[in-house]
Amino acid sequence: MKRFMGEDFLLNTKSSERLYHEFAKDQPIYDYHCHLIPGELATNKRFTTITEMWLGGDHYKWRAMRANGIPEEIVTGKDADPYDRFLAWAKTVEKLMGNPLYHWTHLELKRYFHIDEPFNEKSAKAVFDETNRQLQNNPDLSVRGILKKFRVYAIGTTDDPVDDLAYHKEIAGQKDFPSHVMPSFRPDKALAIDGPAFLEYLETLAASAKMTITHLDDLIAALIKRLDFFVEMGCRASDHALVATPALFWSEEKLAKVFAKRLRGEPLSNEEVEAYKTYVLTHLAKAYKKRDIAMQLHFAAIRNNNSMMFEKLGPDTGYDASHDKELAEGLSAFLNNLSKTGEVPKTILYTLNPKDYYSLATLMGCYQDGRPGKMQLGSAWWFADHKDGMEEQMKALGNIGLLSRFVGMLTDSRSFLSYSRHEYFRRILSNIFGTWMEDGEIPDDIDAIGKIVSDIAFNNAKAYFEE
Repeated sequence: MKRFMGEDFLLNTKSSERLYHEFAKDQPIYDYHCHLIPGELATNKRFTTITEMWLGGDHYKWRAMRANGIPEEIVTGKDADPYDRFLAWAKTVEKLMGNPLYHWTHLELKRYFHIDEPFNEKSAKAVFDETNRQLQNNPDLSVRGILKKFRVYAIGTTDDPVDDLAYHKEIAGQKDFPSHVMPSFRPDKALAIDGPAFLEYLETLAASAKMTITHLDDLIAALIKRLDFFVEMGCRASDHALVATPALFWSEEKLAKVFAKRLRGEPLSNEEVEAYKTYVLTHLAKAYKKRDIAMQLHFAAIRNNNSMMFEKLGPDTGYDASHDKELAEGLSAFLNNLSKTGEVPKTILYTLNPKDYYSLATLMGCYQDGRPGKMQLGSAWWFADHKDGMEEQMKALGNIGLLSRFVGMLTDSRSFLSYSRHEYFRRILSNIFGTWMEDGEIPDDIDAIGKIVSDIAFNNAKAYFEE
């Protein structure tokens, strides 16, 4: 019997062990998509308690605590005692076997705090005291210390076009900052013409672009102007949250009337909304292609399902779910329209519903055009980034495309404790290839296979975003 989460955790063959320890383990981290707060990076934030660090904004944990019957005033309440929240999490963790949070929690205790024992209600007080002692006394647990410890080569934050990127400028001026921090262009609010705050957002966008927005072409010009500013600040990727790809192609003249209608405060039909989103996203995709910016499309999330809790807590608080919309037809039409003029950018396709893997993987194969791995099936995302989900995504990519060109793992996280998830991914990756080696499905060539594993762990992402 293996020791609980020991050195060979998730590694089921000798070849898997070698691949992980010799080729994957010590690779730097290229975390090309996350939700870390740039201000916390720039100011080298130090967390006051493990409760703040672990539970301050992690809706993965909040969902689990609610499922365990923890009262909301403990889960998210601002007045909750830090130890009471921590103890509630400990009581939840011991019920979490089978959930990736169980493994992630123990990996975080091991790799950040050198605590190597099961975490549960019984051990909670000792763990609380020890982790808080280390947070107060160990410089390796500051933001910079964490980035150095985990060899984080690059971080892709998620930023609105109106952001002045002041913290990114500050970070760029810190010669001793241990990682490259790159803004990512996320114009979701500019596409949300049907949103209640759209007109207010246009005013903010106009101010940031130092221009007026009274026509549809003004909006496109403002977005491109902001994109160019982001590129000057090191941006290498955009990011879009979509239920499905808009693909209703109307003329510019017709859409200018739709835009003017919205500026007058008049409601729009569903067709008008989709046609507007298609138009704006198409112009942005062409701009990404011209500037060699990767376009990340995140599909199939149905958000803010509990309206009462949305009104109470706002978005990103644990009330989103996996959608079951059809993706293939719209995405095909959208990419095909771009391909007519040779303007399909580097693209990463993510889905929150694994049913879509074969549709996405086969569609992206229709638009590979001379650049290695140009079209990517994104890493298992959000509700799917567990052991089974990661294996399913990588095997689907292997079956349909080139797993060896995969750009690998990203945290998609708001937590500085999430870097151990790269270890989790690398162990699963190494086990897939190691098992194939020992089953005779691929050659018993540790150096050749090790090169593929190290490429997926780090090198492919670096080449994809920087070359």
